[in-house]
Amino acid sequence: MNSPQGLSTSVDRLGLTPGELILEVGYDRDCDDQLRLAIEAKIESTLLTGHLDEVVDAVILWWRDGDGDLVDDLVDGLTYLSENGPIWLLTPKVGIAGHVEPSDIQDAAPTAGLTQTVSFLVAPNWTATKLVARKSAKR
Repeated sequence: MNSPQGLSTSVDRLGLTPGELILEVGYDRDCDDQLRLAIEAKIESTLLTGHLDEVVDAVILWWRDGDGDLVDDLVDGLTYLSENGPIWLLTPKVGIAGHVEPSDIQDAAPTAGLTQTVSFLVAPNWTATKLVARKSAKR
């Protein structure tokens, strides 16, 4: 996973493509900078931050236990997201400070109008969980 090839494979699994607009939320010192650089290389652009006036193709949400209310942060991410775009929830893996229990994600997602589709280890200390809008919850 520490190799460039390992990160490239992880980024490929995110399904991002060149030219997409990707909003990054929750960045902090503990985030995986190599993963961020690999994502930017894949989309051929920098990750967007802050409040936007445009719709994005995906949201990357770095989230740790203790960051606040997961449902609120997921709903906030939906406000910028295109109708078919995913929220990639990145959480610390088991054994890392701030680890989020999978049951917390499973509880929060439907409340926010999302469905969990896949989870995998995306970087040495981070797990990625793909969340998509439920068909009945389209905006």
